[in-house]
Amino acid sequence: MIGGNGSYVEHQGQVIMHQLITKEQCRHIVDWLKERHLEFYLESNSGLFASENFEEKGNPVIKEYCKRKGKNHAEQFTVRDVFPEMIYGGELYRDDVNKVSFILNSYQDHLDSIQEFPDLKAGTWGGKGEIALFGDLGVKDITKAHAIDVLLNHLGAKIEDTFAFGDAKVDIPMLEYCHVGVAMKSGGDEIKAMADYVTDDVDQDGLYKAFVHFGIINEKDS
Repeated sequence: MIGGNGSYVEHQGQVIMHQLITKEQCRHIVDWLKERHLEFYLESNSGLFASENFEEKGNPVIKEYCKRKGKNHAEQFTVRDVFPEMIYGGELYRDDVNKVSFILNSYQDHLDSIQEFPDLKAGTWGGKGEIALFGDLGVKDITKAHAIDVLLNHLGAKIEDTFAFGDAKVDIPMLEYCHVGVAMKSGGDEIKAMADYVTDDVDQDGLYKAFVHFGIINEKDS
């Protein structure tokens, strides 16, 4: 399992790599976001820790996100539906944080985060089409491609045996690194243009169809 955009690698219960945002960096992020009145949550292996008003400010954003992801009845989704185990009122100055996501009031918030945090990796996410709804901040110089390399070295496996599946810009280094890169139909134009193969949406059996296409499984196996 690879998590935190490539900062965490686990194999059969053994943690192979885990690089964290420092407590000082976390404090800087939290203070900066609060000063700008941007709601956020901290992603850690201990749970998701939300700012005070994340649920209230996040509900309309989550509805838009679910709409872009093609979810049925997207207008009915709430923060609690998407993040049922979100923790409110927890400690926000933490030393176990993988990544921080925050609701963008405008794209300028993301651009400002790049300038404010040169020691971190700034990104955005927001569903189909790569339109930014959230900004995020994570460990610098970490990618999913690097995480795959760490895992392959641990397993003694070959890059020639790897397939990568993704739907966002953050997945592009992974698709470039692996032997075969597959983009989901719901992905943005950039990842679909560079992929070796474009399959259907996840909820349209895209993974299964790609597995059959490349002979990873036989159609009759289903």
